Amino acid sequence: MRKLLVIGIGAGNPDHMTVQAINGLNRADVLFIPDKGAKKNDLADLRRQICDRFVTNPKSRRVEFDVPVRAEPAPSYRSTVDDWHEAIAAIYEDLIRDEIGQDGCGAFLIWGDPSLYDSALRILERVRLRGNVAFELEVIPGITAVQALAASHKMALNRIGDSILITTGRRLTQEGLADNAGSTVVMLDGKCAFNVLTDKDVVIHWGAYLGTPDEILLSGLIGDVGAEIEKVREEARRQKGWIMDTYLLRKPGEPQDDR
Repeated sequence: MRKLLVIGIGAGNPDHMTVQAINGLNRADVLFIPDKGAKKNDLADLRRQICDRFVTNPKSRRVEFDVPVRAEPAPSYRSTVDDWHEAIAAIYEDLIRDEIGQDGCGAFLIWGDPSLYDSALRILERVRLRGNVAFELEVIPGITAVQALAASHKMALNRIGDSILITTGRRLTQEGLADNAGSTVVMLDGKCAFNVLTDKDVVIHWGAYLGTPDEILLSGLIGDVGAEIEKVREEARRQKGWIMDTYLLRKPGEPQDDR
C-alpha cells in the first residue's frame, strides 16, 4: 500500500527541522512542493532549500503543484473553506494516485506543524473517504510559529497557574479576549484584529517571518505600539508580497490566585 508522510518543517528556519523530519524526507520517493503563486514564491523556495540541504536519498524526486486560491467568503466562511478544501482534495488524490507507486512513499512538507491551523490532514481525510486511492498516513510534528514567537521574544507562553487560548484574528474580532484565557495567541490575522480591543493596556508580543533572516519583533501595550505594528506589517507585506505573523496578548501583571 502507498505510504504518505505529512511532515512539519517548522516556522521558516531550516534549522527547525527535527531529526525525525529529516529522516522522513529521506524515506520518501517523491516530495510534494506546493506553489501558491509568484507573490508567495518564497514559501516554495524554502521547501526547495530544505530538500537541497537535507535530502540524501538518490531516488528522491520532487513534484510541484499549484494550490488554488481561496475565494472570498460567500455566503459563509465555512462554506467557502469547504469548497476550497474540496478542490485541493482533488489535486491531492491525483498526486497520490499518479506520482506514488503502489508500494511507494510520498511526503507533503507542511509549514509549522500539521496539527495547528493547517488543513492538510483534513483534506487527506477527504481523499481517503472518497475511496479512489488507498494509503497509510504518518504524521511527523514540527516547530510551530507559536513556539518560534515565544523563543524570539524570550518568554514563556503561560504564566504560573494561567491558561492559554490559541485563536484566529477573525474570532478575536468577533468575540474579543476570552475572560478565562490568561494568554491569547492569535494566528491567521490579516487585519490587525488587536486594534479592535477597547482595552489598550493589553500587552502584545508580535512577530513576523519568525525564525528567518527577515524576522520582525515588536512588543508593548497595544495603545503604545498597535499603530506601529500595523504600519510595519503593511510595509513588510508590500515589500515581500506576503506576510506570516502571529502574536500573543495578555493583560499586564500576574494572574490573581483564586484562594
